[in-house]
Amino acid sequence: MDAISLLKKDHRTVEGLFKQFEKLGEGSAREKKQLVQQITRELSIHAAVEEELLYPTARNMVKNEEDLVLESLEEHHLVKLTLSELESLNPSNERYDAKVSVLKEAVMHHVEEEEGELFPALQKKLDKETLNNLGKALEAAKKMAPTRPHPMAPDEPPGNIIAGLPAAMMDKIKDLVSGVAKRGQEMRGGRTGRTSAPKKSTRKTMSTRGASARMGRAR
Repeated sequence: MDAISLLKKDHRTVEGLFKQFEKLGEGSAREKKQLVQQITRELSIHAAVEEELLYPTARNMVKNEEDLVLESLEEHHLVKLTLSELESLNPSNERYDAKVSVLKEAVMHHVEEEEGELFPALQKKLDKETLNNLGKALEAAKKMAPTRPHPMAPDEPPGNIIAGLPAAMMDKIKDLVSGVAKRGQEMRGGRTGRTSAPKKSTRKTMSTRGASARMGRAR
């Protein structure tokens, strides 16, 4: 898959997650948290690989779009800040939905600019083979990218490449711990919900044994 197709696919994935969030009503705190976690993961990975590979390529190859790249970096920074705030905010908080709404508006604006200006400019400058190779590089970078927001980390090479690997490792550890904790809660909830039938005792009661003994003596 070429670079532009891959990044557009990421955009559609995030748009779909936002639409799912908007359909949730009150009393859906757990579902909202899960969706925001998915959005956070998708956006964190997407931003990291764009900053590592796409934007440097754009600045080198499409000089007249350099201002747009700089603006995109700032938009990424604001998105990361909002995502980091949502990470520590309970879905029951009155500002939770508002933050997600503002996040969506920022992301959609960013997507519109990329797909309307930056991507077409890159497609004019880069041949098919180069776009395909860039797509492969982006796909490989995704596997090592951070899965959580790091708004204070460098967002341009070489700083983002150096800081990205340890950040990604820490994120994957957190994701693993979070997943284990979630499965543990689900298992405990499942055990609590099950009711077991009372076991029939095979032992005779004290009164039954006493009656049997008296009958034996009488005989």
